[in-house]
Amino acid sequence: MNRLREIHANAIINGKDITQFLIQKLLEIPNILYAQKVFDNIPHPHVSLYNILIKSYCSNGPYHNCISLYIRMLSRGCYPYPHTFTLLFASAARLSSSKCGQMFHAQYIKWCFEFDSYALTALADMYSKMGLMHFARKQFDEMERRDVPAWNSLIAGYAKRGNMEAALELFRAMPSRNVISWTAVISGYSQNGKYDDALAMYLEMEKEELIRPNEVTMASVLPACANLGALEIGQRIEAYASANGYFKNMYVCNAVLEMYSRCGRIDTAMKLFDEIGRRRNLCSWNSMIMGLAAHGKCIEALNFFDNMQGEGIRPDDVTFVGAILACTHGGMVKRGRELFKSMEARFSVTPKLEHYGCMVDLLGRAGELEEAYNLIQRMPMKPDSVIWGTLLGACSFHGNVEFAEIAAEHLFDLEPRNPGNYVILSNIYARKARWDGVAKMRKFMKGFQITKAAGYSFIEGEGGQVHKFIVEDKSHPRFHDIYGVLDVITFKIKFHEKIEFDSLLEEFL
Repeated sequence: MNRLREIHANAIINGKDITQFLIQKLLEIPNILYAQKVFDNIPHPHVSLYNILIKSYCSNGPYHNCISLYIRMLSRGCYPYPHTFTLLFASAARLSSSKCGQMFHAQYIKWCFEFDSYALTALADMYSKMGLMHFARKQFDEMERRDVPAWNSLIAGYAKRGNMEAALELFRAMPSRNVISWTAVISGYSQNGKYDDALAMYLEMEKEELIRPNEVTMASVLPACANLGALEIGQRIEAYASANGYFKNMYVCNAVLEMYSRCGRIDTAMKLFDEIGRRRNLCSWNSMIMGLAAHGKCIEALNFFDNMQGEGIRPDDVTFVGAILACTHGGMVKRGRELFKSMEARFSVTPKLEHYGCMVDLLGRAGELEEAYNLIQRMPMKPDSVIWGTLLGACSFHGNVEFAEIAAEHLFDLEPRNPGNYVILSNIYARKARWDGVAKMRKFMKGFQITKAAGYSFIEGEGGQVHKFIVEDKSHPRFHDIYGVLDVITFKIKFHEKIEFDSLLEEFL
């Protein structure tokens, strides 16, 4: 920076014009404030200089300065290029201002530019990022030539809004795809909770010879592995990430950490956590606390909660979900109450619906049903089906009819077609020999034609492929072999015979 000041001073003394060079170098640092001052002293700046400065503000902010520069450019009689609008559309997207975006769109039309693929792609991308998919699709459909970034913008926009059908339809229609195309779909499925679809798309991507996953792909698919328990695929992805140096990216590190934590490989997660060292952030701590709490290591989870504060990292709302969950699984009601009270009082973290749900679960498991119900009554937001379902589950465990009926009434209003609520209340009635209540629930279910949905499970098979199956499922192409193995196992268990699994599987494979 000092060297640039010297060059600037010498140029002024010697009467040399190095303005464009100086601004470009200042923006590389970046020192936008100094560059702006240099720019302000130019009597008649060329449009390229405006574009350089607009680009810098678009990348680093404040984004509204892009608008100010454009207005200033027009007031000085300097006319924009198509590239100017490419930058302005991007700045409007970052501002999330539909008003600015539509104003720039109108200006673009006013200047009667011929077809410019970069500007029109940026326009479609702007509408897509703002969630205005109708306008984004209209621009996309009107484009004479659509490059891959234009397709990717629309796919990402649909995926972000949860419209995976439209995203997949566009993806399949693409004439050519790149890693961003694949990652947009994988990420969309993962963020919308469709983890099996996310994993299936990743496995399909692996078969593409010319496409190699990048850091964003890794960070998008690993949560799917974590939620499905697809450990074998997760380990394969970890090996790929390590071989390609992707562990320099903290998103990848934390995604692998979460995958091991949620899959129950706590020791492996702990080792990775230690290897991350000083680079670990709040997300790293949260993954460990949540993993430890979910797998019954409650004291360790709370120790992590204390240690992270010792390292100067303040807990957030996710941290408290993990900490209270640890108290729930450890039966530590007093510590849970203390943590919940400290959220706002000590850490300025406003409890959300999830925290109230955790507290209802904590109190309910401990048999403090009245306190749990009173907490629900005091909630600043309307309790959802998860809150009332948690209370109903606690009532089922402790055989409390009074609060079970209250919880069930709310659940019948919130999700009248959910058969589980009727079944749980019916079972509570049955354990208390309240046969009139049992008959009432059966009558309700029959009258509304409510049937209990079949449960299903996921199992990771050979090669990391994840299969979904239900009771008496015959959809798998090798279901005859599967049931053959089960029949042999059942027979041997029944007659107390030793089961040699390796030889048994070889027989059917």
